[in-house]
Formats: sequence, structure tokens, C-alpha cells
Amino acid sequence: MAEHPVIDLHMHSTVSDGTDTPAELLSRVREAGIERFSVTDHDAISACEQIARLLQPGDPKFLYGVEFSCKDALGKYHVLGYRYDPSAPSIRSLTAFAHENRMRKLDARLERLRGEYGLFFSERDVRALHALSNPGKPHLARLMVLYGYAESIGRAFSDVLNRLHVPGDYVRPEDAIAGILGAGGIPVLAHPCFGDGDQRIFGQELEDRVVRLIGFGIKGLEGFYSGFDRDRREQVLALAERHGLYVTAGSDYHGGNKQIRLAQTGLMPETPLPKGLERFLKDAF
Repeated sequence: MAEHPVIDLHMHSTVSDGTDTPAELLSRVREAGIERFSVTDHDAISACEQIARLLQPGDPKFLYGVEFSCKDALGKYHVLGYRYDPSAPSIRSLTAFAHENRMRKLDARLERLRGEYGLFFSERDVRALHALSNPGKPHLARLMVLYGYAESIGRAFSDVLNRLHVPGDYVRPEDAIAGILGAGGIPVLAHPCFGDGDQRIFGQELEDRVVRLIGFGIKGLEGFYSGFDRDRREQVLALAERHGLYVTAGSDYHGGNKQIRLAQTGLMPETPLPKGLERFLKDAF
């Protein structure tokens, strides 16, 4: 038997770029034996609202979540938000801004795919893209495979989509953190060692980034993550301990879009919980 709850605080539904609907995701969480979970769709909270209505007595403990894609002059960041009030204006305004930006970027990508690559989709499929809460590159990649424009989702990204640099107004990290705090939530830096694209951040550069975000009000680091090896995990955990930050654990599950299992966080049943994770579970749940 596990010495602590089975935890997964980072997963995505069809509201953003996952392949499981919120109801399907809840069923998979139950089947996986997860005891504490959160859904963290990109720039959107509607899946959390749906799941909150679907919860039954005896279900795993659930925490409202979100993941904001942020950028400033120094790089890209993914900021997770937990335990916020979903009706708070600060969260609502952030998600509305992010949605509008995603729709502008979708139209710019579609135009460039047509003009530069000769890739056309049917009006029906374009309307379906516009009907999504948060359409992004994964949705375009799946269409490219369906139409035979790419051999795989990976090739769609590497050969075309990652080369389409379209303008857009990103949420700034300080604004995401302020919005989460303003809604009574807990802002956490997702997968701290991962930067823009293939960028990996270590050592003093990582510490400088974390210290800067602490100045904006970040409260925690995602210390257990499916993409971390032991060295990365230990570095992030040491940073959290040094600065008195919360620690979270998340798989970044996307259903069929990524080969990542629910609860694949690197946190093993026999692993003693770091103090930062103990505090997070106590304070957030």
C-alpha cells in the first residue's frame, strides 16, 4: 500500500489539447487509483467546472487548476494555478485574454499554412477549430495527419508548425501570477527546467529564473514531473527547499496526444514526501 496518496496535479482535457473529455478524464482518474488530482488545461478553466459538477461521494479529492502559457523578454514560462475561485474576475479576465489571443494565432497559422505551404482544410473543419475553447498547434497537427499533409503529429510539428512563428500577445508571467493570487489561488512554476522549445535550464540560470518569479509572487515549483530525470528532479526539489516553496507533482497527461500515463510523475509510493509537497497537500486540499 502506498505510504502517501497517489497524486497527479497536471493533466489536460479536450478543453485544451488533451484527447479525453472532462468526463472521460474523471473516469480515467478513478480507474488509475489517483487520490488527489487537478485538471490544468491551457488558459482555460471550464473542464474544472464540469468535473466539479460530476464528482460523486467517494471520488478522489479534486483541486481547481489551470496552466497559463506565458512569455516575456527573458523567455517562456508555464504557470500553474491551483485552488483559485473560478468566479474571480482576475481569473476570468486572464482566460478571456488568452482565448482571444489563441483565436488570433489560429487564424494567422491557417493563413500561413494556405499561403506558404498550400495546405487547405475544409470549411467544416475550420469551423470546428474555431468552436474549440483553446485551439492550438496539436489540433492543426492532427488535421494535417488526417489530410495526409504529414506522416505523423511529430513530423507535422517539426516540418511545418514549429516553423510558423506567428505574432501574438502572450500573458506575462507576473500577470498570470497576480491573476491567480487575486483569485485566492496558488501559483506554481510548471516543469521549471524546461524553457522555450528544446531549451533546458539548469544551475544558476534556473535559480535566477526562480528568484525572479518569487519576486512576482510564485509560491511553488513542480518538482515531480514525467519529463524529469533524477538530476533535474533533485535540483528543483533543492531549490524549493532553499526558498521555502511549495512542491507539486504532475504527469502532464494529454491522453492520446502524448505517451504519458496518468500519475507518471516520478513520485514513487515509497518516496518520502518533501516538506514542500506535504505543505501543499495540507494547504491546498
